[in-house]
Formats: sequence, structure tokens, C-alpha cells
Amino acid sequence: MSTKAILLGNEAIARGIVEAGCGVATAYPGTPSSEILPAVAKFADELGTSTAVEWGVNEKVAFEMAASAAFSGVRSCAIMKQVGLNVAADPFMSAAHFDMKGGMLLVVADDPGPHSSQTEQDSRFFAYFAKVPCFDPATAAEAKEMVFDAFDLSEKYHIITILRPSVRVDHCRQDVDLNEVIKLDREIRFEKDPARWVCLPASVRINHPKLNQKNDEIREDFETKYSKYNYEVPAKGRAKLGIIASGVSFSIVVDILKAMGRDDVSVLKIGTPVPLPIKMVSDFIDRHSNVLVLEETYPVVEMQLLDRTKVKGRWNGYVPRAGELLPEVIEEIILKSLGEEKQIGADSDLKAALEDLKITPRKPMLCPGCPHRASVFAIRQAIPSAINPSDIGCYTLSVNQKGADAVMDMGASVTMASGLYLAHKVAGKEQPIVSTIGDSTFFHMGIPGLVSAVYNKHAFVLCILDNRTTAMTGAQSNPSVGEKLRKGDEGRVVEIDSVVSGCGVNYVKTLEAYDVEEGKKLVKDAWEYAKAHQEPAVLIFKHPCMLLREKQDKIPMKVDPEKCIGCKFCINFFNCPGLVFDEAGKKAYIDERFCVSCGVCSKVCPHGAIVAMEEV
Repeated sequence: MSTKAILLGNEAIARGIVEAGCGVATAYPGTPSSEILPAVAKFADELGTSTAVEWGVNEKVAFEMAASAAFSGVRSCAIMKQVGLNVAADPFMSAAHFDMKGGMLLVVADDPGPHSSQTEQDSRFFAYFAKVPCFDPATAAEAKEMVFDAFDLSEKYHIITILRPSVRVDHCRQDVDLNEVIKLDREIRFEKDPARWVCLPASVRINHPKLNQKNDEIREDFETKYSKYNYEVPAKGRAKLGIIASGVSFSIVVDILKAMGRDDVSVLKIGTPVPLPIKMVSDFIDRHSNVLVLEETYPVVEMQLLDRTKVKGRWNGYVPRAGELLPEVIEEIILKSLGEEKQIGADSDLKAALEDLKITPRKPMLCPGCPHRASVFAIRQAIPSAINPSDIGCYTLSVNQKGADAVMDMGASVTMASGLYLAHKVAGKEQPIVSTIGDSTFFHMGIPGLVSAVYNKHAFVLCILDNRTTAMTGAQSNPSVGEKLRKGDEGRVVEIDSVVSGCGVNYVKTLEAYDVEEGKKLVKDAWEYAKAHQEPAVLIFKHPCMLLREKQDKIPMKVDPEKCIGCKFCINFFNCPGLVFDEAGKKAYIDERFCVSCGVCSKVCPHGAIVAMEEV
């Protein structure tokens, strides 16, 4: 007997994964997907399943664990965000050709906007690229339901399937049905078959045509058997506009048309955009003289259309080619397509709302008391002339402290340091280079770059900022912490300094991140060592994330107005929410709403103006 519960979209997906009988679930955390795997562990505990639930050290590792589990017949899933699929692309593209045994679901959460990502790429294109089917949910409840069909489809055609929720589905809340776990009566056994499991060129020449055949048959299923995901909401009478909408765009369109009181617009919902049910879509286009395609964020549906003559979309400028399709944006597009353009734009509405609420937007910044702020300050003060490549994590926000000169992707702070070293070496120049990378990011993709730097003798300083968690994505564990997700399932701590030494680094030192003076001294010393020995030196700045800090007595801080000269050094180079500048009085002051009394700012002011209250 089912019950109902209001769940986050990611929790709904997780519940579906457990109920569908998934035996192995893996992930690497990344917003907007981060809540899914912890929720899988929670529901697996509640429902008493034997599901293995594990963080992979990166998305490639997570994908390969899940895929190989499916080789043995178990249902498995791998979970990541859209840029994580870039990391897992190598095994994903190969495994797409395999005749999978157990069902395998790849959950990829997209981030149109983007809100917390390097790109707003569209994972449906990856599905198209790899020739695997993709489900595109419009709601949390539909996302949960699609999990079951995705597993069934995977096992019917022995193919990996993708569930691609976007950020608005991941982070919405909706009432969903809670059911019992499906009992799967099957033997879990790996059967040796090199033709099936070994991706040799000779195998690809056989398997690629098979993959094409699978796609043709899946497209036919999407035309007929999956009408609950692909269907038309017809207009009353003759339609002035026909809208083809995929994913969350469909939900927004329906809400907007209802609010506008429009019944002269037909809507074709597409929940399975790859491979596109082309007969259904072509028939819809044939019956409408004015057609609009709405999807996020790339023209995946649009690109598969056989004839775009009557179609308005990204290809002809009706739909923006970048950015999230927010309700106000979609409303403007619909009215424009009907020839009834809105007079006040979305930007004007937002500006008016901000003025009405008296909100002053500000740039994102590190939390008050964040150890990364102290680390970056020490690094910048130690060698101001250094180039500072950085990485993906909370510390990317060190750009506010002028501590991130280049950021590319996870692990690139190490390899960019190598590239910058080589560029200056061939030019005959000696250039200090001090990189920053987080603890989880170091394990994710920093190790190969460090091994390369040791092997090739690249001179730079790598600062590993160890805050004892994967903070940016929601405080998940990582190998240096050792915690696992399920109750009673213990991991083993992998010490960062041991890994660094194992990579062949001779200069490895660990220090307290809050100790600014020691940080300055060691950064200088590490660079002198790297320069003299022509090899990388590594410093590990260690202090727990403030969100993990145990409650302690606060020692209020104060800016002495007699000593403050209004130079803004603390504002520009320390960039803490607890430090504010009074433009009228031309003095800095402490905002007690944000100050956590970490005390680091007292070491920042060159004039000694920031002190503990008890010292005043």
C-alpha cells in the first residue's frame, strides 16, 4: 500500500532508485545533484535493502563502479551533475556500445543558468552523442516514475539510460507516492564474454550497428508505449500557436497559459527527447502553422526535427541561446510568438521587485570564518608577484581576494601551474607560481597532475586547502575524512600528506590555516625550495569548515576608529562579510550579524586597527 510524502525532487529520484531494486548506487557530489545519493542511503536504511551506496573519488570512478556492477546483472545507477559527465565521458561513450546485463541508470542533473557550474551544457546532447535514450522529467513525481521505466528500458534493450533532471526539478518539492521495493528474483553473476565486455575496435564494428538498431526500436517505443511522457494538451478550437516543450519548460508553459487564461495554444509534451519520437512531433508540426520549441538549454529537440520551416526556436532567434528559461522569459517568448509582445521585460520586473524589497545584490563570498580566506590571504601576502591558478570549490571565491588568476575545471590548478611554469621556462623567465586546490578536489583530479609535475620536474607551490569536507556541494565526505553513507558502513581515512609523498613530492608540510604569519613564512620557504630543486613543493593548509565547527564562546571583534585610516585593505584583500566599510565615516567596522569571532582579521589590518573587544 502506497503513502504520500512531500519530497525534494532529488529525494523523489532517490526513492525511485531504491524502490526500483537498485543494488549499487554511486556518485560524486555536485550541485544540483548532491542530495540524491545521501537520500538513497537514507531510504535504503529505512526500507532495509542491501543497496551498496558509495561516493566515488570522481565521476569517472563512480560511473565505472556502477557500470561494472551492471555487467554482473545487478541494477545500478551513477549520479552526477552535468560537468561531471565530462569527467565520466570516456567510460560512458565506451559502455554505451555494450550489451548491458543488469539495468543501468545514469542520473545527470543539469544546471541551466548556470547557478553553480562552470557551464550550462545540456546532457541530452551527451545522450544523443552516445546514442543512448534520455528521459527529461517535468516534475519531481514524474522524475520518480521515470526511474522505473528507465531501468525497465535499460534491461529490455541492454543499454544505459539517462535520467536528466534540471535544477528546477531537482530542487522543487512535490507530493509523491511512496511504495515498497520491487523484488527482483535474479542471479548476480558475471559471465566471461570478451566480445561483450572488451571494447576492442573489432567489437565496436559489430556493436555500433547494434546500437543504431536499438535506437530505432527505442524511438518506436517512445512513439507508442510511453504516451504518459509524450502527449498533446490540445487547444480549444483552432490553435494560434503550437508549443513543443521538453522537461521543466512544459510545466512552466502550462502554468503560464493557465494564468493568462489562454485556451488557443496547443502544447506537445516531450518527456523522452532522445531519441525523439519524430512521427508524433512531425504530425504536431503539420497540424499547426505557427510552432514554438521550448527546451533547456540547447536545441536538442529542435535539431532532430526533419523540417523547421514553420518552427520558432533557437535557430532563428525566437528563443535565447543562453540562460535559464525562467517563467517571465517563457511568457515573453510565447507572447512574441503570438505577435503580442509584452511591454515590460523580465529584467524590468526583476529590477522593480529588488527596489520594492530594498535588496542590494552582492557578489558571492566565502562564509565568515572560512579557513580558505585566511589561507589565500597568507598566500597572496607571501608572494604578491606570484601567478595563482585555482580550482573548483568554495575557494574559487578567492577571486574576490585576487587569489584566483585562472580557473578551468577540477584538478586544473595543478596542471595549469605546470603549463605556466613551462611557458616561462622556455622564455627564460623565473616566475613564482602558487596554486590552490581543495581536499576533495585533490583526490578527484589533482593527483595525476601532481605526478606529472614530479616526473617532469616542474617548479611551483601547490597549496591544498583541507577543510575536512566537500563543502561547496553540501559537506559530503571524501577520502581524507573516511566517512561513508550507510549506517554501520565504515570507510578508511586516506591521509593527504601520505598521498602527496607517495606521488614523489619531497617537500610536504601541514600547517594551521588560521595561522597567517606561519602561512606567509612557509609559502615563501616552499617557493624557494621549488625554485632551487626544480620540482613541486606542497603545503597543506588544514582547518575544519566553519559549518562543522563545534559551538564555542565568541570573542567579539572591534575596529578601533582611532587606528583605522580607511585604506580598505581589509575589505579588498580579506573580503569577509563581517567586515564592512562605512562610506560616510570612511572607516571599516564589524558587522556583528555575520562575525563568528575567528579572530583572523586581527592579523590582517596593517595598522593594527582590528582587535578583540577585550583588548579595547
